[in-house]
Amino acid sequence: MSGRPVPCAPQEIGSLFLFEKLTPEQLGRLCAEGRVERFEPGPVYTEGEPATCFYVMLEGTVVLYRRVGGDDVEVTRTSQRGVYAGSMQAYLGDRVRQVYNNSMRVTEPTRFFVLPADTFAEIMQEWFPMAVHLLEGLFFGSKNTQRMIGQRERLLALGSLSAGLTHELNNPAAAAVRATATLRERVGKMRHKLAVIAQGAYSPEVMAKLIDIQERTAERVAKAPVLSPLEASDREDTVTDWLDDHDIQDGWRIAPTFVQAGLDVDWLDQVAAAVDEEMLPSAIGWLNYTVETELLMDEIHDSTTRISHLVDAAKQYSQLDRAPFQDADVHELLDSTLLMLSGKFGPEIKVVKEYDRTLPKIPAYPAELNQVWTNLIDNAVSAMNSASGEGTLTVRTARDHDRLLVEFRDTGVGIPAEDRGRIFDPFFTTKPVGEGTGLGLDISWRIVVDKHHGSIHVESEPGDTRFQVLLPLTAVEEEPA
Repeated sequence: MSGRPVPCAPQEIGSLFLFEKLTPEQLGRLCAEGRVERFEPGPVYTEGEPATCFYVMLEGTVVLYRRVGGDDVEVTRTSQRGVYAGSMQAYLGDRVRQVYNNSMRVTEPTRFFVLPADTFAEIMQEWFPMAVHLLEGLFFGSKNTQRMIGQRERLLALGSLSAGLTHELNNPAAAAVRATATLRERVGKMRHKLAVIAQGAYSPEVMAKLIDIQERTAERVAKAPVLSPLEASDREDTVTDWLDDHDIQDGWRIAPTFVQAGLDVDWLDQVAAAVDEEMLPSAIGWLNYTVETELLMDEIHDSTTRISHLVDAAKQYSQLDRAPFQDADVHELLDSTLLMLSGKFGPEIKVVKEYDRTLPKIPAYPAELNQVWTNLIDNAVSAMNSASGEGTLTVRTARDHDRLLVEFRDTGVGIPAEDRGRIFDPFFTTKPVGEGTGLGLDISWRIVVDKHHGSIHVESEPGDTRFQVLLPLTAVEEEPA
């Protein structure tokens, strides 16, 4: 939007703090190559447009704002003379994409001194060469530092996640190895027991009964009920008494296995009725091996299923085989992140999920949202560890008008009021030196706000800190680059 040109007075622009040290010749050049424009209430320039001008306010009221999702979020509102905005990085030239980083409007008739971006860059290079070199070094040095520390943070997170995943995989893998070794031993003994039974005076009818009982025993194992410790103890005593009454050696060792498999005295009576009394111990021993092998195979199945589930969670977390931008189920992303970070939760930290499962999938960059969840969960765990090492992390999802809310609530130490306005700034951290890069929340902000057109904010007091992420339910007209 163009304003109405008005005369430019070197004395007036020389009264602004930005130009007060310039010589009369320099002020004259500014007035000759720049201009003064008067704007009526309304927009001056829009975020994302090519940055063609540098604006310095002479009088009036200016508002700077950014587009977040479908809303215009006000960043600054001021009537202070001399405030400036626009193409402030024009001196960097083509090395940086020259676009307006925010939008500007005025709320009353306002006059600006307006300098074309090319002229601003030329004057900066000519009048302040040392300052330009310092500013260039500061700008690019900060970008490089931010990129390097960001890479380091991602590597640290990867290392932490890898350690957690290794720990989670080790338990079911070790269980599967142990169960396999025991299964091999039990099958060997079962073959031996079968040979002993085959040498006995068994009629084909009795053998058929035994095999039928064996098959039905295996089916019973698959349907075994889950008993409380007290119920299991009572049943073990009853089964032990039955085994002792029928002269079965080491009945107290066999009874827990039978009870775990869902066998009771009624079932054992059927076995006793199928064979002669002298062959009952061998038949019970054979069925014991049958039950043990079934239980061991169940353990192997559970362990390998757990490993498969962990691998699927790792793939879900990394999104290695997925499109970068897709319709994503936020709950799947949250679950995979929580599983990947489960190694960070000590026994004293409880995780509570309050999901609204009716929420639809949303257009998103899932791998990057997982990075946001990782940063927020890691901060929550650190806050609770700093407090007492115990607490509750509550992850909640809900609909908030046309957006999806993801809230992370922890019972940690909280964020001091003086720090809340700075936590999203690059390199700001409250963690001890060497424990935090200060980029986790900055990265999260850029992923949520810049890339997803959402918003992120925090509410905090000791014992109750809530990070709230709001994401659009539908794609914006222009997807982030």
